Amino acid sequence: MNVLFVLTSHDKLGDTGKKTGFWVEEFANPYYTLLDKGANITIATPKGGAAPIDPSSDAPDAATEATERFDKDDKAQKLIANTEKLSTINADDFDAVFYPGGHGPLWDLATDATSIALIEKFNSQEKPIAFVCHAPAALKNVKSADGNPLVQGKKVTGFTNTEEDAVQLTNVVPFLVEDMLTKNGGIYSKKDDWAAYAIQDGNLITGQNPASSELVAEKLIESLNN
Repeated sequence: MNVLFVLTSHDKLGDTGKKTGFWVEEFANPYYTLLDKGANITIATPKGGAAPIDPSSDAPDAATEATERFDKDDKAQKLIANTEKLSTINADDFDAVFYPGGHGPLWDLATDATSIALIEKFNSQEKPIAFVCHAPAALKNVKSADGNPLVQGKKVTGFTNTEEDAVQLTNVVPFLVEDMLTKNGGIYSKKDDWAAYAIQDGNLITGQNPASSELVAEKLIESLNN
């Protein structure tokens, strides 16, 4: 199994003066879930080099078993510090792609032409494409072969409007994931705020929030084994 992980390169949280990036749990849990099943994992970002970590996701109250394992894992830390540049990646070399969240993707991956083309290619090859929390933002401008939004008519989830409200960033983010997925014709569903929830429709796998990262990874592995 060759799996591509695509992380954000964006580290500014709007005009707040605060930092953002990717959410550690949403990377670490799927990374280890797949690694322990023997997957070869490549990590890429739009700019290449170090992927920015959202400081909030590195705080003690956000710690999980997977993030603690990551904190002690020199090899994984080196991979994060030296990511491949997305423009050098060929979808043909991979069996699936996974996008961890964090607020960063709302700013860069949502409009990144290389990322959009890559997802469209994975989708046309009917390979699993998986996203968790804010990462479905990367689907905003992705089209299916018929020219319609990829999520149109598909069952999807992602970070909810009420969860965004709870973290008080509704007026900071460029758009709300739930609203975007609905506007693009996705059949959006969710569970209670912060509850683990992931949904699969064909090769498209989406998870609601950080707690859903393991469910997304499990669905991804199941798809790869089918």
